Amino acid sequence: AIPHNSNVSNGMMFELVGPDGGPMSADYARRRASREPLVEVTQIKGDSEAHPFLSPNDEFAGFGVAGWELGNLTLQHAKKPEDYAGEYIREALKRGLEIEAKTGVNPYKFGLIGSTDSHTGLATADENNFFGKFPSSEPSAVRWNENAFDFNGRIIKAWELAASGYTAVWANENTRASIWDAMKRKETYGSTGPRMTVRFFGGYDFAAADAQSKQLAAIGYKKGVPMGGDLRSAPAGKAPSFLVAAGMDPLSGNLDRVQIVKGWLDKNGKTQEKIYDVVWSDPANRKPGTDGKLPAVGNTVDVKTATWTNTIGSPELMTVWQDPDFDPALRAFYYVRVLEIPTPRWTAFDALRFKLQMTPNVPMTLQERAFTSPIWYTPGGAVVPTTAVAMFKPPMSSTVVPRKLTLID
Repeated sequence: AIPHNSNVSNGMMFELVGPDGGPMSADYARRRASREPLVEVTQIKGDSEAHPFLSPNDEFAGFGVAGWELGNLTLQHAKKPEDYAGEYIREALKRGLEIEAKTGVNPYKFGLIGSTDSHTGLATADENNFFGKFPSSEPSAVRWNENAFDFNGRIIKAWELAASGYTAVWANENTRASIWDAMKRKETYGSTGPRMTVRFFGGYDFAAADAQSKQLAAIGYKKGVPMGGDLRSAPAGKAPSFLVAAGMDPLSGNLDRVQIVKGWLDKNGKTQEKIYDVVWSDPANRKPGTDGKLPAVGNTVDVKTATWTNTIGSPELMTVWQDPDFDPALRAFYYVRVLEIPTPRWTAFDALRFKLQMTPNVPMTLQERAFTSPIWYTPGGAVVPTTAVAMFKPPMSSTVVPRKLTLID
């Protein structure tokens, strides 16, 4: 089972308690981890990665979720700020560490995927080819202003829907069985639409030169573990290093930056998070400010023509990054977020196609992104597996699955 659209669960998807409202048991946590190896990070009703209320220092949190803050999926129940923590994946990953410290089992140790949640039977998550959620909401001059959801005055407009997303799977071969095995071991990532290529490995022996190697993936598998994997207790005096590489979708925008998101359980048993810009375009002219923030990459979008130029950004970004704040005694997770430069949103394409003047509150540009499955650091020796995984062999190529799994809403 793949948890679906957690950002409209009103806090019920990733609770700290068990199904009876009492403390979560190790048995229940183990069953959650076993039956839910993956979670949906992005789809037509916005991202479920992070929310500004939970991550106020994250300038890229809350992608496409504005309208969905009104309530649950049917809008029958209003949402409260305290609901957010049980809805968003970054917080769930942090809660998993907290529960693991108490029960010995992490119930929210899942990989990430993307999907569309469209009910058209079409793989149309590209901004210039967005056919909407239902056959009734295919491209037209009026769809942007229609009510996508409406309950007792709580209204979500069609323009608030996102043209998202896809699942990418690092599999040994392009077969059903191999893709399934890769999903079980969580060697997956989700994209909001572009077909980016993203690699992510963690280990203790990566060197800066590894990021420039023609055999980057082979080095990653030899020296470390891939996305979805586990790092055991660190060798004395060593901190984990991460080999990351991202390549643009040739039909989409250049890359702005690669970030590593870290979550951990501190010495007081409290969850923490931090976002690191680890490699970015135009490093000679873009330096982090005194607040640690990286300047914006810029914007080449011409909204009137729904075009952009790849005169900013980079076609690929690669680096080896070592955690500067590592404490070998503390549980942690790391995942990658890759951001493109701004490109036209589907609303800009509709405005051009149908010669429309939309209201000023309708966004016309966006920064597409991809999110990898985490790599976990678990001190204290071997990690007890929660799923039966097929014998692993390093995959040689990626398989992008341009359709969502069939789920029951």
